[in-house]
Amino acid sequence: MVGAAGSRAGCGIGGEARFGGARPDGAAVARMTEAMRARGPDGDGLWHEDWVALGHRRLTVIDLSAAGAQPMVRDDLGLALVFNGCVYNYPELRERLRAAGHTFHSTSDTEVVLVAYAEWGESFVDHLVGMFAVAVVDRRRRRLLLARDRLGIKPLYLAESPGRLRFASTLPALLCGGDVDTGVDPVALHHYLSWHSIVPAPRTILRGVRKLPPATVRVVEADGRRRERVYWRPDYRRDPAHISWEAGDWQEAVGAALRTAVRRRLVADVPVGVLLSGGLDSSLIVALLAEAGQERLRTFSIGFDSRGGEAGDEFHYSDLVARAYGTDHQRIRLGDDDLGPAVRRAVAAMAEPMGSHDVVAFHLLCEQVARHVKVAQSGQGADEVFAGYGYHRPLRGIPRDGAAATFAEAFFDRDHAELTRVVDPAYAVDRDASREVLTAHLAAPGADTALDAVLRLDTHLMLPDDPVKRVDNMSMAWGLEVRTPFLDQDLVALAAACPPGHKVAEGGKGVLKRVARQVLPAEVVDRPKGYFPVPALRNVDGPLRHLVVEALHAPAARERRLFRPGYVAQLLAEPERAEAAAGSNKLWQLGLLELWLQTHGAG
Repeated sequence: MVGAAGSRAGCGIGGEARFGGARPDGAAVARMTEAMRARGPDGDGLWHEDWVALGHRRLTVIDLSAAGAQPMVRDDLGLALVFNGCVYNYPELRERLRAAGHTFHSTSDTEVVLVAYAEWGESFVDHLVGMFAVAVVDRRRRRLLLARDRLGIKPLYLAESPGRLRFASTLPALLCGGDVDTGVDPVALHHYLSWHSIVPAPRTILRGVRKLPPATVRVVEADGRRRERVYWRPDYRRDPAHISWEAGDWQEAVGAALRTAVRRRLVADVPVGVLLSGGLDSSLIVALLAEAGQERLRTFSIGFDSRGGEAGDEFHYSDLVARAYGTDHQRIRLGDDDLGPAVRRAVAAMAEPMGSHDVVAFHLLCEQVARHVKVAQSGQGADEVFAGYGYHRPLRGIPRDGAAATFAEAFFDRDHAELTRVVDPAYAVDRDASREVLTAHLAAPGADTALDAVLRLDTHLMLPDDPVKRVDNMSMAWGLEVRTPFLDQDLVALAAACPPGHKVAEGGKGVLKRVARQVLPAEVVDRPKGYFPVPALRNVDGPLRHLVVEALHAPAARERRLFRPGYVAQLLAEPERAEAAAGSNKLWQLGLLELWLQTHGAG
């Protein structure tokens, strides 16, 4: 493994800034910090001065010394910092900063981030390769800077009120600080019910909480003035430098970039495992790690009971890959009886309600994997970056202005007309808020084709609040650090420049499949596309149906009255209506939201 003293992607950060002369509420920051103990079980820290306070929970992958503890304060630089993430290029940055005359008091990547700000100011984020959420207090300028990584892999939630700003790695941590408007945001509810439970930044399901969008820096002055900038966004246009490239050139370039991404995520002094589903993406990671010389790699797969002819595992494929590369492989098989209790634990671990049926499976997988390794790589993001979903292919060749209609038909769970029959009038919005957001993003400058525009939407708006959030929330619940090579910034930028025809070829992810054929068995590359199979959750029957019904009929749900009773009764009476054509279970989506609100005392 590559040495990475101080690397700690799994942490919880929080803090409060006060404006107008008031002092920060240290007790509230302490409560917020304690609420994130699962994210950082190895230690905690608090720091404050006249107008700002910081809190931190620590998960140490390595380097247990006090020198790497947070909040990290450098009096000589006039800076204080809390940081959640891993900067994969920190050794190179350290050498550059030393050459510029800076000194270091620890071996941590945390201090590299702090010194990078001292050297480059607000543009320090442009030099970081990795995943991060960071808060820097510039004590001399009386300024707070908040920043989030390019793909939103690490979260940062915000709660603002007159004279105060609070921030934390999780939404429930902000609730523990108190004094937050926990009412349901009607526009966010519109998004949740339209887009497979996704509420993209900056909104959350709650009126009083927002999230910093990916690739964004927010600068907050001590008098309350603030500004934001987006520091990175590929334009999804063809680069003249690639004009002569053919399919083989793209295959070579993507393969090289993916190999670099996988190697970058080996930065650790502890074993790095792989969450091996048996699909193309995670299997390719295993193959490239083996190619890079990793021996006896730990790999993990999970499976559930089959139901109604639907298989509950993909062990055939994961076993094939494990044998091919001699990994130390562990099958994790769980029964339907394991799912009921796991649903409640998974909901408690959700920073926001996530209705995808595989969230619970991922939660159970991370629980088991965390018993064996503290770091793992995973294949999330490949479908969004390389056009792996079925709705991508029809977008090829249609006019640019046809993207919105084609995407909406394939992706929306409900249109605006149906939502008026679902949502109680108290939470209804008088416009198609979700279609408006979709249309604005797809029409934004850049993106040469309809497919380019949709891939940009998928990668930069939808992805951070579905698979990326799932990875962070469910792994951090068990102190497991999961790294996602397909979301490497250089790989994503290269893919954005790639002509979309190379991506949708061969039924989707064509260029990736060509890379995979160099290293993987053909049976894995050419297999039908699979999803995390959890038949009991997909069907919402038995104990899980009871859980959903209980949540929807609970006194808090009756008082809140989010949904029209007649609509809920119809879903319960006619199970076939609960299934959405887009693949989301409508009954589960409603019940999961209510269960989340009740679990976290919100709404």
